[in-house]
Formats: sequence, C-alpha cells, structure tokens
Amino acid sequence: MNKVLLLRLALDFVAAGLVLVGLAYYWLDNTIHELVGTGMFLLIIVHNTFNRRWYGTISRTRREPRGLINSAMTLSLLAVMLALLVTSLVISRALFDVLPLNGGYTARQIHTLAAYWALVMVSIHLGLRWSMIMSTMRNLFGLAATSAIRTAALRAVAAAIAACGVQSSFEMGVGAKLSLQLTLDWWDFEASTLGFFLRWLSIGGLYVFLAHYLVKWARKGKRPTAPVGTCSDLQRWERIP
Repeated sequence: MNKVLLLRLALDFVAAGLVLVGLAYYWLDNTIHELVGTGMFLLIIVHNTFNRRWYGTISRTRREPRGLINSAMTLSLLAVMLALLVTSLVISRALFDVLPLNGGYTARQIHTLAAYWALVMVSIHLGLRWSMIMSTMRNLFGLAATSAIRTAALRAVAAAIAACGVQSSFEMGVGAKLSLQLTLDWWDFEASTLGFFLRWLSIGGLYVFLAHYLVKWARKGKRPTAPVGTCSDLQRWERIP
C-alpha cells in the first residue's frame, strides 16, 4: 500500500471531520472555531496541491454524465469553499481581526450558508469516490477475495446511516439551513453534544450514500471498467480530485 496515498486519504478525512466540527460554533468558543476553520483550509490547500494536475484536465473532460457531474460538483465545492474562506476572513474576530475588513450581518449569513453547503458538497464529493475509497481499504486490510456476507453487511449499515440521515435532516432543519431561512432550532449542547455530531454525521452519510449509489446506478449497462489490478490506487486517485 502506497504510504503517500494513505497520508492523503487520512488528511482528506481529517479535513472532512473539521467541516463537521466547525458547525458546532456554539459548542466551541469563537477562537477555537477559527482555529478549526484555519486547520481545515490548510488541509484543503494540501488536498488541492496533491490534485493540482486535475485542473489542467477540465477542458479535456469526456462529455459523458459521470465526467461532467464530477467536474461540476468539484467546481461547485471549490466555489463554496472560496465563499467560506472569504467570509471567514471578513468576519474574523480573533485570528484575522488585524485585517482591515469589517463583515456585517450579511457576511455572517453567507458564511453560515456556505458552511452547511460545504458539508453537503464534501459528502457528495466523497460519495462520488466511495468505490475508490473502499478499494483502497480492501487493499489496506488485505481483503482481496469478495464476500457476499461482508458486502451485504456493509450495505445494510450504509442504508441504516442513510435512513438516520433522512430523519436527522428533518430534526436539524437542513432544508431551511440550505435555503438561508431563519430558524430558531438552536442545539442544546448542555443536554447532548454527541447527539449533535451523530445527527450531522448521518446527514453527511446520507449524501455519501446517495452520490455513491447514483453513480453505481448510472454505470449499469455501461462497458465494465478495467480491473482493479490494472493500475495502482495512487494512479486512480490522481485522476479525480
């Protein structure tokens, strides 16, 4: 197993985890929230540095649904992250308050909206690559042989997480948050901190599930892809950011 690939995969999941932690603003104080956000953006810079060659391939993307959807989702995620970064600098009250910027209510609204969309887009980004992630995990743990029982168990777990994600979406008012509607459903962190993260984790899992299985459905009837052994995991990861 390529150590560089494992490092990249670990850093990507840490960055995704920091997106989730950043949503708990009222559990963190403002300084820690900004430190979490800064760490996330540093990891995003590392991620884009590893995948910088992908940007040169955009104009050569094959005009097929999967390639177009991947490019559109990646560029949309980039736009959301840029909005999150700019508004972070504008409204900073701790780490970057020395900058001659003064964000008001609108900047905070855009920042909050971008944060929730970031979780959704990151989850879809992972879902579109979930087959590669699972292939990497199988190679890591030496699971070369297929197992119907293991596959069925993993699919059952995925379906359960997705079902929890649907329920949590209603409980957390995801629709309202993604459409910038004013809500009063503040989470009581004194009552339960773990519940907040489990609900948002299941919501992220829902979008991973949807993206992954939509890709699998779209591949049905298509020409089979090359076997896993025809190229290295690192080569497959370098093709898609």
